This record gives sequence, C-alpha cells and structure tokens, in this order.
Amino acid sequence: QVQLVESGGGLVQAGGSLKLSCTTSANIRDIIAMRWYRQGPGRQREMIASITNDGQTEYQDSVKGRFTIAADNAINTVTLQMNNLKPEDTALYYCNLRLPSGIYSGLGTAVTVSS
Repeated sequence: QVQLVESGGGLVQAGGSLKLSCTTSANIRDIIAMRWYRQGPGRQREMIASITNDGQTEYQDSVKGRFTIAADNAINTVTLQMNNLKPEDTALYYCNLRLPSGIYSGLGTAVTVSS
C-alpha cells in the first residue's frame, strides 16, 4: 500500500512563503508524475502544479512565477515552494502520485493566508 503524507501547511500573512512537502513510501524513481491539487472554501478542486519523471513541470496560471514544484529523490519527497502568497491561495493542498500500479492521493495539508 503506497502512503503519502503532506506537511508544511499553516497560517501565513499575505506576501509570505510556505514550503509544502509530500513524502511517499513509494520509490520516487517509480513515479510517473506527481501533482499538487488544492481545494479552497466553496471552490472546486484544482490542479496547480505537476512534475513528471523526466523533470517537466507545469503550473496553473494563477501560481506561475510564485510556486515551484521539485522532487528530492534522496528522501522520496516532492515539495511545493510557495512564495508571495495571497488570501486566495487559502485551501487544503493535496499531493497526488501516478505510479505504474495506479494513482494515489494524500489527505492534505491546510494553508491559510491572512490579508
């Protein structure tokens, strides 16, 4: 059973930064793709960043230039560095992994950005 644990969420003022981590029990070299999703209050879940096993990244327009997704193979962790946070970034953030055996998601970590 593949496990994913997100961490790093919290309360931050607008303009601040947070770094989210997603640590998995899967071998990170087996990951085909990894995505960060978020779901804000009263909003639909949306994909905000992705990285493939060959390092290609994609970002939702609203986070381009502010968020950076990266993989740390040494510790089986994928991170999301979030800078210049805005109140509209307030959400529950989830990581989602695509492996040869299927797709797996974590329970999320909450981010609250105060104005």
